Amino acid sequence: MSLQLLKASTSDAPTINGISKRAFDSDVSVGAPAPCGPPGYMSVQFHAEMAEQGHLYKLAEDGLIVGGALLFPNGDELNVGRIFVAPEHFRKGYGIFMMREIEKMFPGAKEFTLDTPCWNIRTNSLYPKLGYAEVKRGNGFVFYSKRP
Repeated sequence: MSLQLLKASTSDAPTINGISKRAFDSDVSVGAPAPCGPPGYMSVQFHAEMAEQGHLYKLAEDGLIVGGALLFPNGDELNVGRIFVAPEHFRKGYGIFMMREIEKMFPGAKEFTLDTPCWNIRTNSLYPKLGYAEVKRGNGFVFYSKRP
């Protein structure tokens, strides 16, 4: 198995969009009140725009797209807007792989930030394992930060 985290192109947007919708809709199993996701999570146009702006990344396994990420560099900070993996690949370590690759891809970042819903038991157990510290809670979200 060969995993790679790569910049996505606009032609990847339909595939990434399908994975995003399935991944976020599956969050009902980890506390979501209903199938839903972050803004644009099921919009091909949104994902294409993110690719055009250089924020969309794809997780490829042996050349096939199995996940994605939205990354927003801002000076010496990188905000991990979201990461997601196709549900059939849950619990294989792909999220851990993605977060470690993201940190390697931005060696100049002095801080990595992200947020996740309070109800999401899967992500709220993942990020602390990777060295992210809870900074605050508000509006139903937990905000995390990591300084390498």
